Amino acid sequence: MSTSAVREATDVVGRIRAWQRGWHGLSKIEKVELQSTATWHALPWIFFLSWVSLPLGLSLRHDADPAPRLFCWTLIAVAAAQCLQANGSLRRSLDHYLRRGPLPRHDLVVSGVLMSVATGLAAGLLAVDGMPAGMLGLTALFMAMPFAQSLSFSLPVRGYLARMALVIAVSVIAFALAGARGNQLVAIGVVMAFSSVMALISSRCGAWTLSVMWEADRAREVEARLAVAEERLRFGRDLHDVMGRNLAVIALKSELAVQLARRERPEAVDQMVEVQRIAQESQREVREVVRGYREVDLKVELAGAQGVLEAAGIAYRVTGDAVALPASVQSALGWVVREAATNVLRHGDAGRCDIALAVSEGRVTLTVENDGVPEVAPAGRGSGLAGLRERLAAVGGTLDFASGAGVFRLAVQVPLPPSQGPSRGGGPSGRQGERAGQGERAGQGERADQGERADQGERADQGQDPEWKRGAAA
Repeated sequence: MSTSAVREATDVVGRIRAWQRGWHGLSKIEKVELQSTATWHALPWIFFLSWVSLPLGLSLRHDADPAPRLFCWTLIAVAAAQCLQANGSLRRSLDHYLRRGPLPRHDLVVSGVLMSVATGLAAGLLAVDGMPAGMLGLTALFMAMPFAQSLSFSLPVRGYLARMALVIAVSVIAFALAGARGNQLVAIGVVMAFSSVMALISSRCGAWTLSVMWEADRAREVEARLAVAEERLRFGRDLHDVMGRNLAVIALKSELAVQLARRERPEAVDQMVEVQRIAQESQREVREVVRGYREVDLKVELAGAQGVLEAAGIAYRVTGDAVALPASVQSALGWVVREAATNVLRHGDAGRCDIALAVSEGRVTLTVENDGVPEVAPAGRGSGLAGLRERLAAVGGTLDFASGAGVFRLAVQVPLPPSQGPSRGGGPSGRQGERAGQGERAGQGERADQGERADQGERADQGQDPEWKRGAAA
């Protein structure tokens, strides 16, 4: 085989593989739209071959006069032009129906003119006795089909039916002037009405299905954006909870310290020391919020993911339970579930999402698997996974993911602390969990007492407020 032949074969294989990559990179709705568009492109040509070109060409006698042959081949040429015009205007007409473009008025005018010319040629062919009686119905079936296809995408059903009724009436009059009578005229009207209804059903129903699918797709995108917006609102609430009260206390104590310093009272130093302590504590809490190290409840995140995914029409299944997991482990896994659910909504075209949680040998394993993943990885998924790795590194966890055959799988492993593990009733681990729970409750009680004392101190400072303000005014 020559070098040029090998090069051509390689180019063909490369184009085929590029086409396959492009096909697999499309979402489900894009594939449906592409298939529907290909079908709509092929329909006029199928009708052209079966109803016009082959019947007329085979029925034309070789010894016929020049006039019938001229009308016949001109009609075939105009019918082919109708098909080309219908294919050229199909995308613009469909975009108008899907509200992605304006009404293609120029295309409709050109298609209507070609239909009128084809009708006139068919009537002329009938007038010169160049069309067999059996061919008249087939020709009438095709004449309005390309125009009806474009019109069905462009107008409401009532407007379409009204205009096609006018087209049928004008066509029947034209054939009556050409010599058709009685049953022939009735047959022409019936077959053209049938052709109009068939064009409406084959085009409009498919376009309506596409419209519903695109609406659902936009709803899923809005759902994903709402999930992101909700997360931002949650972050804003957390930041307000951390900084709101502390900043108010800092402002109050700073003002108190200023007034005490003006009176040269030693309590001003104590107030500024307290301001410094509160500021340092606020700085630490803000860092925790920004880094996302505040505790997240795994059960809440699993329930939230279920609600969001099922609302988007994605089958959701969870196996395993998060009982007796340490708070730090639950927080890390909760972030994984939240990020994974967001990725399922925003990337690909998933139909299912399975989450499995297993605890064994001092280690927790969480896997998230979903289908509908395009071959080309979407932008943005990598940065989210990098953030998850940072969160998991704080608890010694690892993250792995794999993508292939339209399926994305995320696997996370987090070690359990040696002193904690799944509760087994009255065994050693159960007693350790009980002691840990008692310690945690004691710590909570101590923090509550500290908070109460702080609130009392704040109220006491606020109680001094009128006195030193009056002194300052004096």
